[in-house]
Amino acid sequence: MTPKLEKATFAAGCFWGVEAYFKRLKGVKSTTVGYTGGWLPDVNYQLVRTGKTGHAESVKIEFDPKVITYKKLLDHFWKVHDPTSLNKQGNDRGTQYRSAIFVHTVEQERAALKAKENLERSKRFKKKIVTEIARAGKFYPAEEYHQDYLDKNPGGYCHVDLSGADK
Repeated sequence: MTPKLEKATFAAGCFWGVEAYFKRLKGVKSTTVGYTGGWLPDVNYQLVRTGKTGHAESVKIEFDPKVITYKKLLDHFWKVHDPTSLNKQGNDRGTQYRSAIFVHTVEQERAALKAKENLERSKRFKKKIVTEIARAGKFYPAEEYHQDYLDKNPGGYCHVDLSGADK
């Protein structure tokens, strides 16, 4: 019997490293890098990289909730980047590199808001968490050369510490 998969969509800076991290987690069945959260339709990398489309570089994840929960994915999301850094991660700057959780259900929205609130209360970060939580809209898959980029280009730039991903 095929498991019923769910979707999660996260933006945490350059999507290459974020994808490489999440695809290593047990229970993640597929990842797709792309663009979402903006207003301009039919976007591509050349448009998004200008920072004028409103879209963020994002990773859409399909996961088996019986193996990894959405809450656990959120825990990894907070670990994989700096949620206090406005519109930048590592060397990347611009609104397309913002921290965002694009929720697909009311349950995901509740979980994301609660996780953000708990993280703020924990004082793990000295600065305010600037992560946007918004309804998932149209997702535009990135060009093929961006998919699985760090697998194809092992020496490629990545702001993400991949060692934190569970196997």
